[in-house]
Amino acid sequence: MNFLKKNFGWIIVAILASLPLLVIFKMINVDFSNGLSVSFAENVVGNDKTTVEMLYHVSGEFAIRWMTAVLTCTPVFIIFGINNLFVRQAMGIATAIWSLIHFAIFIAAEGFLETFSQVNYVLGFIAILILIPLLFTSNRKSMKRLKKNWKKLQSFAYVAVLLSLIHVAILDKTWMIYAVIVGLGFIIRIPVVKNKFVIFRKNRKAVSPSS
Repeated sequence: MNFLKKNFGWIIVAILASLPLLVIFKMINVDFSNGLSVSFAENVVGNDKTTVEMLYHVSGEFAIRWMTAVLTCTPVFIIFGINNLFVRQAMGIATAIWSLIHFAIFIAAEGFLETFSQVNYVLGFIAILILIPLLFTSNRKSMKRLKKNWKKLQSFAYVAVLLSLIHVAILDKTWMIYAVIVGLGFIIRIPVVKNKFVIFRKNRKAVSPSS
């Protein structure tokens, strides 16, 4: 019971991040009859998109959504004073895993060398490379081991989200909403703006007990 109370937020993020995998599994055939064989299912998508296109869409959407969610954690803390580092770590793990799933689907469908055929693919690949060390250091042991360097390493997430947004924009996909959310987050981080929010929050907290 104590474990559930301590890790409740982490568990909720893990469940939410895992649910879309059910959609992914419906579009992939795994055959063990003659060794392990993985292929894309046909006639499972009820719109104009092919199975591969839908796999790209689902995996890419959830990768950028979780990435955006991670970057909203600091603005939420600045405005509301709500912070849970381990929930943020869980969101970071979800971001990296969905990004890797997206990249794995691309390699399976197009081949690894296709990664270097277009600028947007290269940008996405660099973002993946950045997310890998962030994934493996998103835990309490790494925080203790790296100490101050842990925050410096995790700050590369900003580079990854910038590259990812450019990657999505070049593909002419839905990216504006994510860019706006991330942009507002950066504005809130500006010291002058941040201090105003912090002062307002503290004043409101000081007044509320007497009201």
